[in-house]
Amino acid sequence: MAEIGIADDCDVSGEAAAGRVAHEADGVAALHLLVENVHCANCIAKVERTLKALDGVVEARLNFSTRRLRVRWREGVSDAGTILRTLAAAGYPATPYDPAVLDAGSRAEEAELLRAMGVAGFAAANVMLLSVSVWAGLWSDDMGPATRDLLHWISALIVLPAVAWAGRPFFRSAAAALAAGRMNMDVPISLAILLSLAVSVLGTMQGAAHAWFDAAATLLFFLLVGRYLDRRARSRACSAAERLLLLRTATATVVDADGRRRTVPAEALREGLRVAVASGERIPADGEIVSGVTDIDTALVTGESEPTTASPGVRVFAGTVNLSAPVEMIVRGAGEATLLAEIVRLVEAAEQGKARYVRIADRAARLYAPLVHILAAATFIGWFAFAGAGWQEALLCAVAVLIITCPCALGLAVPAVQVVASGRLFAHGTLMKSADGLERLAAADTIVFDKTGTLTLGRPRLTNRAAIADVDLAAAARLALVSRHPLSRALVRAAGVDSLAPVAAADAREVPGCGVAAPLDGVDARLGRRDWCGVAGDADGAESELWLARDGMPPVRFVFTDTLRPDAAEIVGALIARGYAVELLSGDRSGIAGSVAAELGIATWRGAATPVDKAARLAELAADGRKVLMVGDGLNDAPALAAASVSISPAAAADISQTAADFVFQGDRLAPILSAIDIARAARRLVFQNFALAIAYNLVAVPFAMAGLVTPLIAALAMSSSSLLVTGNALRLRLHRPGHGERRGA
Repeated sequence: MAEIGIADDCDVSGEAAAGRVAHEADGVAALHLLVENVHCANCIAKVERTLKALDGVVEARLNFSTRRLRVRWREGVSDAGTILRTLAAAGYPATPYDPAVLDAGSRAEEAELLRAMGVAGFAAANVMLLSVSVWAGLWSDDMGPATRDLLHWISALIVLPAVAWAGRPFFRSAAAALAAGRMNMDVPISLAILLSLAVSVLGTMQGAAHAWFDAAATLLFFLLVGRYLDRRARSRACSAAERLLLLRTATATVVDADGRRRTVPAEALREGLRVAVASGERIPADGEIVSGVTDIDTALVTGESEPTTASPGVRVFAGTVNLSAPVEMIVRGAGEATLLAEIVRLVEAAEQGKARYVRIADRAARLYAPLVHILAAATFIGWFAFAGAGWQEALLCAVAVLIITCPCALGLAVPAVQVVASGRLFAHGTLMKSADGLERLAAADTIVFDKTGTLTLGRPRLTNRAAIADVDLAAAARLALVSRHPLSRALVRAAGVDSLAPVAAADAREVPGCGVAAPLDGVDARLGRRDWCGVAGDADGAESELWLARDGMPPVRFVFTDTLRPDAAEIVGALIARGYAVELLSGDRSGIAGSVAAELGIATWRGAATPVDKAARLAELAADGRKVLMVGDGLNDAPALAAASVSISPAAAADISQTAADFVFQGDRLAPILSAIDIARAARRLVFQNFALAIAYNLVAVPFAMAGLVTPLIAALAMSSSSLLVTGNALRLRLHRPGHGERRGA
């Protein structure tokens, strides 16, 4: 594989990478690197094992399709320089990951492969003409040995320099692997090409009737064709994270205090700077509009195609597009502190993770390196020592085995599907956070919904404001400020509308599923559920409520209404029609939960359920052998989300990293849930198909090659075809139409 021009720029001291290191909690640092010389599953295993052997390294994940390595280590035990030097010493030079560098490198790599294909094809075509003359002369007995030897030497003069130049993508990779004391798939390929040439040159020197210069050139040509098509296919399967990174802007226009404007790199933006964004430009950082009114394309954040109006005070996010008019904003988050960077981290974590199927494929692929050489040696010995074949014939049979036993098909079987599936999920408004989430989602047979913020929009509004005194609303808002529950946020919004400016209560504590407690003005106060606040009686009606209880003062009731998501009934109905068991578990009163369940056609439901109750119900379902998909808001539902087989959470921009879910869907509709299920089931089918294709190929091809029924040329065609078949099968997922899936049991 061609170099992409990063190795020479690799700063093995780690200074260049230092600025790209992300500092996580508990003293752990993380870095994304672009790694060279990655050609097969054995390369992935070698890189990961090498790094995991270092002191302090806690995780190393290499993506085969993009060659992106995610490595995490404990600060003070290891550092970026040590990691880069270790990779370079192992034959895998690396540099901090940059999509622009990757894109330019991919184009350079494809250009080199095309040039090599042209040279190899030209040599193969010309030598084939000479070979036809030799074959015709041998068949008619009209060609003498001198003429035959001359044509063989002319063929050698054409093929030897052509192979030396066009074979560089394979020879360079094989040499680097051997120099580092390791094996990769290019070692047997290079060995096969060189052995074919050696046999041909030796035979020509000895005046043999046959030479295989045409086979060597044609073999290299088809290997290059396969490598080029594989590179193109993997480019088409580029990850969602990679495409997201391309949404970042390179520059931004900063407005200084004196009104002057200057252009700076987007990486130089800091919180508090004032930035001008022209119409049609992408917003370079997270921030708040301070001047101007415009429309913003927020599909990245909300999943909605309709633009939203942004005026002073409205929050905007990096990567979204200013559609209508120039505005100015104050930066609130830049670089790695933006929502876009946060989404990228979530997607990368899922794509870089190792699902169960990936781990199986990796273990199988690791056996290939020693096995392929053992089989090739056994083939040579068998033909030469026991079958009575000449050493040339035995060697060509061994060469065919070296070429045809390629681990690429098995190594690509799962990662290709996982990368394409991640991109398809993102296109339909869902972020995958867990590497094995697709497997578990495809196996789900029961779906449990939360109500508030899940089946409903989670934007309730206070309906009895006229009956509430300002002092009571302000007191309740002080408690509500420390909670992210939808009813608490609605109460804070109501206080803001009436120009009340509450300050969060000191020493407040939130009890999940109950409410918030804190001392207010010297008395104990609670805001939350009726029973938790000590209010007698049962609630009635289908409206949500919060109660404010303070020692020595009468309780105050706050009544809210919420709206179902626009497609809630449609999606729930579709899930039931497909054979899923659907339940509703809500912390709201039974009257409210029952009303929503009846409206949506959910037969099994429960109201007034605490987080403990929800987790207990999921444990009951699991004990019955059910595979449960929990759909909840990710905050007070965290225990249930963690207890489920798989979980999906709706995400407001500020909450996206706080959820305990395996998937996060965006927007006001539930359609992404149905799409995610369909994509997961389609991905599982493709993984099984790819495993079957890879195993069947090797079970058929290897015995044929060992039996001498496959020439090196046919082996090259078969090896390339197997990789392309598996990758092409994975790319079929791009054509899948979510929402048109079959019944669950199909």
